[in-house]
Amino acid sequence: MKISVPLIFLFIITFQCVAQKKIQRIDGSTLEKKILTEKLASITQKAKIAGMGITVFNNNEVAYQQAFGSKNIARKDTLTSNTVFYAASLAKMIFAHLVMQLVQENVINLDKPLQEYLTEPIPDIKFQKDWKGFSDLKGDDRYKLITARMCLAHTTGFPNWRWITDKGLDENGKLFFQFDPGTKYSYSGEGLHLLQYVIEKITGRGLEDLAQEKIFIPLGMTMTSYVWQQRFENKFCNGHNAGGEPFEKDKEDEAGAAGSMETTPEDYSKFLVAVLNKKLLKESSFTEMTKPQIRIKSKQQFGPERHIDTDAFDPLMLSYGLGGGVLQTKYGKGFFKEGHGDGFQHYFILFPEKKIGVLIITNSDNGESAFKEILELTIADTFTPWQWENYIPYKN
Repeated sequence: MKISVPLIFLFIITFQCVAQKKIQRIDGSTLEKKILTEKLASITQKAKIAGMGITVFNNNEVAYQQAFGSKNIARKDTLTSNTVFYAASLAKMIFAHLVMQLVQENVINLDKPLQEYLTEPIPDIKFQKDWKGFSDLKGDDRYKLITARMCLAHTTGFPNWRWITDKGLDENGKLFFQFDPGTKYSYSGEGLHLLQYVIEKITGRGLEDLAQEKIFIPLGMTMTSYVWQQRFENKFCNGHNAGGEPFEKDKEDEAGAAGSMETTPEDYSKFLVAVLNKKLLKESSFTEMTKPQIRIKSKQQFGPERHIDTDAFDPLMLSYGLGGGVLQTKYGKGFFKEGHGDGFQHYFILFPEKKIGVLIITNSDNGESAFKEILELTIADTFTPWQWENYIPYKN
């Protein structure tokens, strides 16, 4: 039987409309968007999450985007995908892409010691008003070994932040190398801060200026910035503690690569679409970013158990790339990054071979308690190492 051309087109259009009602997951299963929205709304309520933005990516594009809850529980105002959130460490992934762009331009080399780009010794540098620098390292020449690769892969030997407890400083209250640079993984905002300083020295430009030119403006991320902008007023959400009480909004006036950024679920989704489609980096640079730079053997990423080794995550080949974590699954590589600050908890994971991913952004200290359930629901991700991340599920 012959089928007319108009009927063929009608079939294609009908098929596409039906397909668009469903989310594709990494295991080949699908989920209706209506059911997903209902379940996410229920999770938001059950986990006592103040507000949440969810984006699911299929075929390297936004397939689903929805917001739930409030910008501020006390005011009961509705949160949307255009609401401005404190991005916490999601800022590090954008900085990592910026650095890799500069590597492509031969502005900086991943493996050249950072000290060789500077006229003054690293212990003598002065940077930003509230930062003490690295003067404590005088007499320990291991600072001369640190490279951009080590900073992005978190192998500098520095603590996360010196003011955080759990041996951030030595018995004399000084910053110190917890291990030889390049030999072990240990998450460090201090290392990213050092790399930011070097980037700004090399280019003669500030981080915000570079990020706007190379990432935010090209991608149309008009509501994203490393410093507070007047246009964010009345459009931001407050973070909330576990009891649902809002924190006062902190408005950064200095750009910090490790975590001063404000963004929206919609804007950050534009960035992740660009990442998936390799619009910001060459194929070789993306491959370098997402390949294992260092294996991770710690029981947890943070806290005392980061000093305890385990083989529990060996089946995932849990590692760190440049700017984010990397794991291996039967569905291909997973590339992920988390963000955590007072009242704000975020996470994304991308599966480039499947062209699928998910972004979770919350303004609640309860957000992480729902991540395991949300990941399994949205894209059938059962691989994210939630124990290592300490994403302890909420109790129903």
